[in-house]
Amino acid sequence: MTKVVISGTGVFTPAESIPNEALVTTFNTYVKEYNRHHSDAIIRGECLPLQESSADFIVKASGIKNRYVIDKSGILDPDTMQPLIPERSNEALSVQAEMAVAAAQQALANARKTAADIDMVIVACSNMQRPYPAIAIEVQQALGIKGFAYDMNVACASAAFGIQAAKAAIRDGNARAVLMVNPEICSAHLDFRDRDCHFIFGDACSAVIIEDVKTSKVESVFEIIDCQLQTQFSNNIRNNFGFLNRAAPGSEHTRDKLFMQQGRQVFKEVIPIVVNLIVNHLAKNQLAVSDIKRLWLHQANINMNLLIANKILGREPTAIEAPTILDQYANTSSAGSIIAFHHYHQDLNPGDIGVLSAFGAGYSAGSVILRKL
Repeated sequence: MTKVVISGTGVFTPAESIPNEALVTTFNTYVKEYNRHHSDAIIRGECLPLQESSADFIVKASGIKNRYVIDKSGILDPDTMQPLIPERSNEALSVQAEMAVAAAQQALANARKTAADIDMVIVACSNMQRPYPAIAIEVQQALGIKGFAYDMNVACASAAFGIQAAKAAIRDGNARAVLMVNPEICSAHLDFRDRDCHFIFGDACSAVIIEDVKTSKVESVFEIIDCQLQTQFSNNIRNNFGFLNRAAPGSEHTRDKLFMQQGRQVFKEVIPIVVNLIVNHLAKNQLAVSDIKRLWLHQANINMNLLIANKILGREPTAIEAPTILDQYANTSSAGSIIAFHHYHQDLNPGDIGVLSAFGAGYSAGSVILRKL
């Protein structure tokens, strides 16, 4: 039977970053102006005053201390509070494709591959900047890859679903090697005026090369032992932005056209979904929890990740057993678990087993069991 492996990873990190303190300064400036402007209505009880945020609140609530973004000037302007990303001409490489190409080139170099070795490209992420033509086909052309390409959106779980699709394509003989990329511009779907979520997301792109082990040119590869996917409908994480918005004049810019979540419900409902998925997935493959050396979890919230790892392992995880990049990158949606894998896999020994898990809106969740060869 064909052994399918991850032979290379890459990460594109934007040049600009925003520490909590700078984000909070802008947010609190906005809050003070809002409360001043609505002071009479607040006194009459017609609306509630907005609460200020703090760097300590953000760290306690999420574990996030910093985030990388495509543009910080607009986000840090109290009169704008959104990234400013100019539209490009159709002849220019799109922003998402540019990010994907940068991450892909690093992954190709790490796998010692060229574009000629790749037959398939998957762009798997939460938000595509356009419906068509597919960003994946644009990336394919920019890199000079033959074969075929397509986009995939399963929210924060997209990377796990992309790995499963790549593995299946290689097993079926439809591709020798697959490039799977996750270009996330999460800052563009975030309401920076909402205290409950203004700090959550950052921008980044991850990439992996997936291929038949027989074609691998590097010594350190990770066999994809098995993938398990699960979806369950929920409105608790939702974004209603889409092409039909223009068909409902007057509601194009309402709050639901950006990221929205019922945080407590998500925390309560997603944790058992992920824990059961991973535990059952291990049992299906006749693996014990004690066999697991590493958990590369979706980087959404440090408290959620620690609780998931604790429930799986039956004890508090060490920092290296469930590594985090959340403090520096924030939540980068589908890219997070791959970024964690990219930074924390080199120390494992041949035969060591880890689980990469991505989960999010949908609810969608994926578990990928990996073994270092």
